[in-house]
Amino acid sequence: MKLEQILKTLDTISPFDSQAEWDNSGLCIGDKEMDVCAIYLSLDADKAVIERMEENALLIVHHPPIFKGLKALPSDRYPSNFLLSAVKKNIAIVSMHTNYDVSHLNRYVLETVLGYTLLEQDGYLCYFDVEASFDDFAKRVAEKLDISHMPVVQSHTYIKKAALCTGSGADLIPEVKADCFLTGDIKYHSAKEAYENGLSLFDVKHYESERFFAASLQKELQNYGLNGIIANSKNPFSTISKG
Repeated sequence: MKLEQILKTLDTISPFDSQAEWDNSGLCIGDKEMDVCAIYLSLDADKAVIERMEENALLIVHHPPIFKGLKALPSDRYPSNFLLSAVKKNIAIVSMHTNYDVSHLNRYVLETVLGYTLLEQDGYLCYFDVEASFDDFAKRVAEKLDISHMPVVQSHTYIKKAALCTGSGADLIPEVKADCFLTGDIKYHSAKEAYENGLSLFDVKHYESERFFAASLQKELQNYGLNGIIANSKNPFSTISKG
């Protein structure tokens, strides 16, 4: 299948023009006229993922591999190392980032992974009813997302309503109209702001909350007769204990 045809399908699933102004979703590398032999799906692009792929294939990622202009392309540095490898193997790379957050990923994680029902969606924010103690709710979220150490900010002992934004959504804290907000990459000052304003927080981490991108898109592609091979990248973080 031609890459151009696949791009049209992806645009139907989640329109690229709905992405944030600062985003860089869409075709990153590739010739629209190329014949795609296989489609791979991953949260990120990196050298290990590219090495596992066959030639003349398409890699669809969540995070754009290029955000800023590259002044040089050294073969021993990220991200140019895997970009050069992709060119050599004639691998096309397409990103579906903020457009897919709004259209699919946030709701998929809320309903399919966490098991809650979407109450309403306001942009990147997916609201849902909880009606559980803070501790019980936190334990459920940590278990469903497989987070061994989940930082929290507790401003309530009981959670009636919560909001979710996968990835990095701390900038949305002032907009949240709920008892608790689930997102990743929460910084100290954002946590302090939330606590003082009576908003509980769960830091569901970036990778842990978005690693379902490939599974979600694979399901959507099947509706169009396309098979996506999951080739998820590795979480760069690991944990250690002091004892």
